[in-house]
Amino acid sequence: MTSTEKRLDDISLLLMKLLQKKWINIKEVVQCTSLSESTIRRAVNRGELKVSKATGKLLFKLIDIDRWLNG
Repeated sequence: MTSTEKRLDDISLLLMKLLQKKWINIKEVVQCTSLSESTIRRAVNRGELKVSKATGKLLFKLIDIDRWLNG
């Protein structure tokens, strides 16, 4: 493995850690996915997309959105 490949692997690992911790609201999901709010809400209601409702708002982890979009 070259030093460039090692650095890319390190960056990828760091990004995955950030994705696992970052929470965003439904409006931010709409902005980053270009999907409608109703599409996001349908996915939540069907159980296709994980969500936290602990604060009274729908909050999503970026990693869960990525998994949902990529199947």
